[in-house]
Amino acid sequence: MKTDTVFKRAFNDAIELISTLPDGAPLPSENALRAKLGVSRTTVRKVISTLGARGAVAGSGRSRVVCARKGSTLRFPESETVSTSAQVEKSFMEWMLRENTRPGTIINELELARRFGVATTGIREFLNRFQSFGLIEKRPNAGWLFKGFTESFALELFEIREMFELRSAIAFAALPENSPLWRQIKALREEHVSLLKEIDLSYRDFSDLDSRFHRLVNSASHNRFIDGFNDIITLIFHYHYQWNKLDERQRNEAAIGEHLAYIDALLGRNPAEVKRACRAHLSSAKMTLLRSTSQQQPAA
Repeated sequence: MKTDTVFKRAFNDAIELISTLPDGAPLPSENALRAKLGVSRTTVRKVISTLGARGAVAGSGRSRVVCARKGSTLRFPESETVSTSAQVEKSFMEWMLRENTRPGTIINELELARRFGVATTGIREFLNRFQSFGLIEKRPNAGWLFKGFTESFALELFEIREMFELRSAIAFAALPENSPLWRQIKALREEHVSLLKEIDLSYRDFSDLDSRFHRLVNSASHNRFIDGFNDIITLIFHYHYQWNKLDERQRNEAAIGEHLAYIDALLGRNPAEVKRACRAHLSSAKMTLLRSTSQQQPAA
C-alpha cells in the first residue's frame, strides 16, 4: 500500500476523531493518536502537520488545540484512501461478474490494465496471489487461465473462513469503546438499512457492501495472515456465488437481514450471540456457494 494512501486514510480518521471534541480542546498526544489511528509515528506527525495547515488544529507541541474550522470538507476523497491493490481487486471482481467469467477463460494482463486504468504490474501482482491456490494458471505467451472452483475446494476454504471470522468477530465485540471500528460498523448498518429499503432496484449493490462488511469484521483480529486470506475469501464468497442469478434479489435481501442481525450482535457485545449470528450467516453463504459451484459451466 502506498504511503500517501495510508496517510490520507489516517488523516480522514483523525478528522473523524477530532470532530467529537469541542473547539479549543487539547489535541491528543502523538502516542495517543498513533494508537488510535494504527499508523507509524512519522505518519501521525504528517497528519498533525496537515491538520494545522488546513486550519483544523492550532498551536504547537503539547499546546495544540482543536479549532472551529474542523469539518467534513477537509477530508480526502474516499477513492484516494484505497490502495492500488484494493482498486485492482474491486475492478477485477466486477469484471468477472459483468463478463460472467467461466472456467477456461483466458485472462489478458494488458487488456485488463487498460480497462482498469492501472499498470500491468498491478494486474500481475494481483493474479500471482491466486496462482498458489490453483484458481489461476500462468500460460506461456497466452496470458492467464482461469481454472474455476470445485466443491471440495469450496468446502476446504469454508472451514478456514469460519475459523478466521469467528475469531475476528469475538475480537470485534471486545474492542474498546473508542475504537474507530465501532463508528464504521454503525455506518455500515445504516447502509444495509438503506439498501434494504431499495432492494427491488438496487439488490446488485449488495456485493460491495458484503465485501466491506466482512473485511471490517476481520480487521478486528489485527492478524496479517487473516488480512491476506481475505483476498481469496473475497474472490470466492463475495463474488463467485453471485454467478448463480437465480433468486439473486431474494438471496441478497435475506443476506442483508442476516448481516443486520450479525451487526446488532456485535454492537450488543454478547459473545454467544455474536457466534450464533456469525455461524448462521456463514452457513447460508456456504449453501449459496455450493449451489453456485455445482452449476458452474466451463467457458466455450
